[in-house]
Amino acid sequence: MPVKRDSLRRNSLGQNSLGRDSSVGFQQAVASQLSGFRRKILTGTALLTSCLLAPAGAALAQSRENGGLSVSSLEVVNFAMVIGAISAAMISAIWLIRERAKIDLENAGLRTALADANAKLSRHQALIIDRDRQIVVWDGVGLPAEVLGNLSAETGAPQRPSDFLAFGRWLEPRSAAGLDEAIDRLRAQAERFDLIVETVRGHVIEAQGRVSGGRAFVRFVTLSNVRAELAELKTERNRLLASLDTFQSLLDVIDMPVWLRGPDAKLLWVNNAYTRAVEGADRQDVLTRGLELLGTAARERVRAAVTPERPFLDKISTVIHGHRRFLEVADVKTPSGNAGLALDVSIEEDLREELRRTIQSHAETLDHLATPVAIFDRDQRLQFHNQAFQRLWELDTPFLARRPDNGEFLERLRAEGKLPEPHAWREWKEQILSAYRAVETTPQLWHLPDGQTLNVFANAHPQGGVTWVFENLTEKVDLETRYNTLLQVQGETIDNLAEGVAVFGPDGKIRLSNPSFRALWGLNEQQVKPGTHIKAIAEACEPSHREPDGWKLFAGAITGFEDERRTREGRIELTTGLILDYAIVPLPNGQTMIAFVNVTDSVGAERMLTEKNEALRKADALKNEFVQHVSYELRSPLTNIIGFTELLRTPDFGSLNERQSEYLDHISTSSSVLLTIVNDILDLATVDAGIMRLEPDAVNIATLFTEAGEQISDRLKESGLSLDIDIAGAPEHMIGDHQRLKQILFKLLMNAANFAPDGSVVRLTCKQEGESVVFSVSDSGPGIPEGARKDVFARFETNGQNGRRRGAGLGLSIVQSFVGLHNGTVSIEAGPEGGATIVCRFPVSRPLSRNAAE
Repeated sequence: MPVKRDSLRRNSLGQNSLGRDSSVGFQQAVASQLSGFRRKILTGTALLTSCLLAPAGAALAQSRENGGLSVSSLEVVNFAMVIGAISAAMISAIWLIRERAKIDLENAGLRTALADANAKLSRHQALIIDRDRQIVVWDGVGLPAEVLGNLSAETGAPQRPSDFLAFGRWLEPRSAAGLDEAIDRLRAQAERFDLIVETVRGHVIEAQGRVSGGRAFVRFVTLSNVRAELAELKTERNRLLASLDTFQSLLDVIDMPVWLRGPDAKLLWVNNAYTRAVEGADRQDVLTRGLELLGTAARERVRAAVTPERPFLDKISTVIHGHRRFLEVADVKTPSGNAGLALDVSIEEDLREELRRTIQSHAETLDHLATPVAIFDRDQRLQFHNQAFQRLWELDTPFLARRPDNGEFLERLRAEGKLPEPHAWREWKEQILSAYRAVETTPQLWHLPDGQTLNVFANAHPQGGVTWVFENLTEKVDLETRYNTLLQVQGETIDNLAEGVAVFGPDGKIRLSNPSFRALWGLNEQQVKPGTHIKAIAEACEPSHREPDGWKLFAGAITGFEDERRTREGRIELTTGLILDYAIVPLPNGQTMIAFVNVTDSVGAERMLTEKNEALRKADALKNEFVQHVSYELRSPLTNIIGFTELLRTPDFGSLNERQSEYLDHISTSSSVLLTIVNDILDLATVDAGIMRLEPDAVNIATLFTEAGEQISDRLKESGLSLDIDIAGAPEHMIGDHQRLKQILFKLLMNAANFAPDGSVVRLTCKQEGESVVFSVSDSGPGIPEGARKDVFARFETNGQNGRRRGAGLGLSIVQSFVGLHNGTVSIEAGPEGGATIVCRFPVSRPLSRNAAE
């Protein structure tokens, strides 16, 4: 048995891949024989045992019946087992000998069948596999592929199976990709295929994919002769079609109309740019309707001019989308038809025309210039000159018309005595003409024999040539001479002035000073020599100034960075007892003049007048006191008049005629105005007496400004004014007396409404600047002169302006008083658009006093 199994195993392992089907059948037959052999042995053993035990049992039974022999049952069993074992061994030996002979006979038959199968397999391999054919077989998913046969090494196909299956290494990329996709579909979906693939060496191979018996296989066959040539032609055709598609896709992208025509001049293909140019729906619509980009005359011109040896290339005018366009058309002729493309050069034509007009305009502009200009080309010949050039050198037109070169031009001027005669003419001339080789422009001064002075510029062109510009400096030199003379006269005049004068430049350095300036401040010439910085002069003048750092005002005015330079005036007292009035006056070119006038004598007289003025102020205080007492007595009767006026208007007292109603309106209006004046006087009197009480609290600024706007709205409507409130930069709350703050805003708005022009805008803003909350009211009225701003807050002061309503002049006084109670300040500034801006500043951190007396 082991011999037979080893023989069967060796026969099974000796099968090759193509005889796999027959090998499987053979193995099944051998397994069937072994199973039958096992069954026969088991059956024989059972029969032998039964034969041996049967006689022993019979003998034992007979002895018991005769009773002549006494044998135990155990002995009988042992005897029977010995006899049975011996019999079984003998029978088995005989059976094995017979079966061994049968198995040897069967093995001989199987070896004969295996030899026949191997011979048959060799014949099949010889028929299937040859030098120019290779087969790849896949048994199933997850099993490796088997490669049979080999392709010729000339094709570039690898000889090793593992390298052969890497198609991307020896096939052209597009062929390798298509083959991989086809094999995937063959193995997954049993989809057969026939492909022509190309190797990297240019050989053509046919690949056939099939499925048979649950196996997928691909056969690779090298094509030759007519089939190979046909396959190469198909491959070349596919390559050409792919290239044609690529070129057509490229032509569809470019913004140039392209077309193909057949031998009959009909359109065969156009790109997208052509379709858009002729306003076709799509390419097929253009071909079907035969839409032409060029006109009939233009196409006939192209057809008549183009030949196979000479293509057509020229500009043609046509209409595209309703506009006249210029196209650079190129058309070639071939035996199969014509091909053409068009480039839109309308922009180039427009630019060329614009350049021509620009050059002509520049020429006309230069021709009207008073400065002589001449342009010479790279050959140093005259290309252009203006009339000023011809007048300067007094040259005749025929000489200039024949375009002389630059050297001839200089020789002509020298011959006519119009150029300065240098010591070495040739060297001077060569130096002048070196401008054609120069990189930078170097001006030269020519002093002509007729007394003129010219500044000559030679500007070299990048493409060659030079533009000569002759600037006549004769008048400029004369003006400079006069200017220098004028400066000397001014210097003498300033030196003899009684006022002290000093002029500083924008860099803060002194330019000039007169003796009076040095005498007033006790300076010597060395300390104020030109070029000395104002810092050094300020240090020298500090001992004479009564206040420390007094010269900082002058230094700031000279070296500061103010947007608007304004004249400043003031008065200072020196330690020497002199009283000086100063004026800081801005001069052109960033210079600043400081003038000092000795007013010591006039100040004495002024102080006498001041004493008298103080007496007048006391009289004014008595007047205020009188008004305070009278206002209390006026308030009650006015309240009664207003009340009775309102009662007369009620229907309970009867109807009024038109004149009576008009009189009541006048009485009511006059009483209200008078009551407002009395209330203002009382408020001022309360502030002056120190008994005005504030109720400080957190005031919502948005609510405060809204209430003030509503309170003044009727007054603004009377004059057609509008109110612009800006609280974008304001905090949400501030500490103050809500009623008094609203009264401040109302007085400011009333003042602005009184002087603002009809239809203008009154601006009310609030913002936070550092530690202050700033209210400002601006109007575009006549404004307040700077000299009168210090008096506008005086009581009963109307500023001399004629507003719409002439009041008692107490509004701004009340504003100043109430702002002062809030520890704030009031100032007047010039408005950004004219008029005046009143600014109220309230501190954020400083606490408020509840009582004015505090």
